[in-house]
Amino acid sequence: MKKAAPAKAAAAKAAPKTATTTTLRQMSVEIAEAHGLTKKQSEEIFADMADRITKRLKKGERIRMNGLGTLEVRKRPARMGRNPATGESIKIKASKKVAFRVSKELKESV
Repeated sequence: MKKAAPAKAAAAKAAPKTATTTTLRQMSVEIAEAHGLTKKQSEEIFADMADRITKRLKKGERIRMNGLGTLEVRKRPARMGRNPATGESIKIKASKKVAFRVSKELKESV
């Protein structure tokens, strides 16, 4: 029994810490407190910003956020893939994805 306890302790130390998730609502509360806004005003600003980013990405525009990075829509061509369960070849249709490229400043600070 004494041998199992150190193994568990070592496994607990080796396990990576899970990152906490922060929501836009939590961030809007912090911004409201920092800038003297109401929580509702701050939430409306964040919601409007998300809507505007979405509309511009749909138009095909690139969005640069100083200090953070760049958001853009990238086209993925059609390709052949493989069903992992059966090994059967399948055709994967073309699609679009939102890509985020981290800025140099953020990369260096993290």
